[in-house]
Formats: sequence, C-alpha cells, structure tokens
Amino acid sequence: MASISSLGVGSGLDLSGLLNQLDTAERLKLQPLAQQKAVNQSKISAYARLQGALGSLQAATTKLNDAKTFQGQTSKISGSGVAVATSADAVPGSYQVKVTQLAQAQSVATSGVASKTAALGEGTLSIKVGSGDPLEVTLDSSNNTLEGIRDAINAKKGGVTASIVNDGTATPYRLVLSSDKTGTASTMTIDFDDGGAGGDQLNGLLNAYDAGSNAGGYKQTVAAKNAELEVSGIAVSSQTNTVEGALQGVTLTVSATGDAQTLTVERDTAAMKSAITGFVDAYNTLVGTMSSLTSFNAETKVAGELLGDSALRSVQGRLRGVMSAGGEGGTYKALSDIGISLQLDGKLKIDSDKLDKAVKGDAAALSTFFAGAGGASVEDDGLAGKLASSLKDMLSSDGALTKGTEGLKERNKGLDERYERMESGINATIERYRKQFAQLDSLMANMNSTSSYITQQFNALNAQLGK
Repeated sequence: MASISSLGVGSGLDLSGLLNQLDTAERLKLQPLAQQKAVNQSKISAYARLQGALGSLQAATTKLNDAKTFQGQTSKISGSGVAVATSADAVPGSYQVKVTQLAQAQSVATSGVASKTAALGEGTLSIKVGSGDPLEVTLDSSNNTLEGIRDAINAKKGGVTASIVNDGTATPYRLVLSSDKTGTASTMTIDFDDGGAGGDQLNGLLNAYDAGSNAGGYKQTVAAKNAELEVSGIAVSSQTNTVEGALQGVTLTVSATGDAQTLTVERDTAAMKSAITGFVDAYNTLVGTMSSLTSFNAETKVAGELLGDSALRSVQGRLRGVMSAGGEGGTYKALSDIGISLQLDGKLKIDSDKLDKAVKGDAAALSTFFAGAGGASVEDDGLAGKLASSLKDMLSSDGALTKGTEGLKERNKGLDERYERMESGINATIERYRKQFAQLDSLMANMNSTSSYITQQFNALNAQLGK
C-alpha cells in the first residue's frame, strides 16, 4: 500500500488517522476466517495426539499378539569361558558344562627362503580342505615368487588363507597356509606338481616334509582340533567353538577350557511381565489423552479440542468393545483373571501379585489369552489380536481419524484462499479511500487558498475606502 503520511496537509484534517481506522474496521472481517482456521488447526493437532497414543498402544499390542513373547527363555552360567544363547524351544533346567578342548584350525608352514620376491619355479599347487573340491593354483613366471604365491592363493578365496612370516633367520621368509575353518573336518591336503621339469625349489617347499626324501618340505605347525566338552556328563564334540544341538534350543560358544560350570535355563518371566505392563501403560496413556481431548472446564468454559467429536467417540466405543470381550476361551477369559482391572476413570490397574502368579504359571494359557491359539498369524484370535485388528483399522488411511485430518486440512486450504481474496478486496477498498481522501485534501486546499485570496482582496478594498 502506498504511503498515506502526507494526507491532511492541505485540509488540516487527520485523514491519515481516519484512513487507518477504516483499514482496521475493514480487517475485522478477516477475524472469523482466522479464528476458524485456528480451531481447525487445533483439531488437526488433537487428531495427531490421538493417533500418536493409538500408535504406541498398537506397538505394545503387537508384542502381546506374538506367541514368542510368552516362549522366551533366559539363561545364566556360573563360570567364564562359555557364552550361552537360548531360543524359544529351550527346555528349562540345570545342566553341567565342562570344556576340555577348544576347536582350532590347521596351519602348515614351509621352510624358509632368502627372498620373498625371487622366482621359485613353476607348476600346479593343489590344496584340498577336508572333503571339499581342490583349490588349484597355476604358478608361472607371473606369480611364482613367495609373495606371488601368497596373493594367488588368497585371490581364490577357497577356504585357505596364505601369509608370509619372517622368522629372523638367514632364510627368514616362510609361507604359512591356514584353514579358514576349525575342526578336523577342515584338515588340509597340499600337493605340488612341477609337470615333470624336476629340480625346482617349489618341489621341496610345497610338498610335505619327509626326513629321507624331502627334508625342506612343509610341516604342520598347528593341528586341526575339534571342541571337546561334557554336557551333563555326556561327551560332546564340535567342529567349531560354537556348539549347537547339544542341548535343545541352547547354543554354547566356548572360549576357554576349565572346570565344570552350572548352566541354568529358565522361562523369561521378566520379559513377559514387561510386555504386559507396557501394554497397560500405553492403554492408560491413550485413555488419558482421550480424556484431555474431550474435557470441559465449567469454571473457565474451556472445552477439549475433540469434545463431541464423532471420530473420537468411535475410537472409544471400539476400544470398550474389544476390552470387555476378552479372549477366546481358555484358562483366562478376561483381563481381571490375570490381575488387570478396569477403573472408574477408564484406566487399567495392575495387581502385581496376581499378575506375577499368572506370568510364572501357565505361559501357554497366557499366550492363548493374548495371542490366541494360532498366534499372530490368525486375525482376531485372542485379546491382543482383536485389539490389533481394531487399531489397524483406526490408523489406516481409510480410517475416520485420517479422513477427519484430511478434511480439516482441505477446509483450511479453502479458508486461506478466502482470506487472500478478502484481504485483496480490503486493500483495494483502502486504496480507493486513500485516493478519495487525496482528492478531498487537494480540493479543500484549493478552497482554502481561494478563501484566503478573497479575504485579502476585501481587506485591501476596505483599506482604500477608509473603513
């Protein structure tokens, strides 16, 4: 808008102030639109809060709708050198574990050579690990140095790692071959064939030591060994230091030998209780959120953003229906059976002693109550399954909350467009007033100038007439 600070100079009237007052009066027409948009935005934020609380309950419900939540096991071992991991099918009990030998991979080393970059001959190197296919390496002028042989073997990635060790002697460089896997099943068989050329240095290095015929041949430096242990007095052998299957659902990772240790496997009741209390906390948070959004303060006359909202009432109704229905038969039929009661304010309260008893009791019955007989794979089976299905509908893109939010956003978009059009009209009106006031100012300035001139002329005439 153009500056109006010079208005009133010609007329002596406060036209600028009058124009400002007219502008303020015109802009009062915008207030209902701004207020309606603020109300809509407040409801959008309220829907977001409600969806957030429903999402938290959905996450907590998902845990209870999974039978694995009630099949967890925990374990502990009395000593060190043995790590334990359990799965759902582990059998609770106490076991004795004693590790007598660790698994290790075989290593062999050649005799030393003076240079790791000098050519050593040509031929074909064959390395077989256990019962696997042989790893064939052709050695020629491009790779027949100690470094070249090392790199050629490693490039094959055939379960063998080659390295060069400097032992500090006059012929210090020795080729070391190590199996990538532990256990006797990964013992290496190594042969070199020079193709009949004979006399090549590689014949001596890459064939096995023999006191009579090949005194410079490779020797075993580390023997392949299996892990050996006793589990409840029964001898167990494993190709690796990770022992699976010795105990059902238990994986032992051994790292040291030593005396017998006590392994205890028991149900993970703490995880079960945590899942249930997490569900109760999420449900109570949701109830508190809905209560806040539908509240009304009689003294201040301030209402919650979603008081009387049909979408929220629908959510409340569906939740009440699911929670009151309980599970599908079984030992437990309602939340109260496991120590969870509904309070007058709509929230849930936990009787810890009763819940502890349920958690430490029949885990299968608890699983059936929440996850149903078919677990999470069956829709609407068990309390958590029913609730999960309802929450999925509530939070879907076709749900009332999402549609309500989208509708409010569209309304605000329309309000913004109306606001812009109305503001543009107000600006045009004020600009018209400004022009009219400028014309009035100019007219009155001319009239004042004419009046002053006539007054001067009359005063001069009176002076001439001696009046």
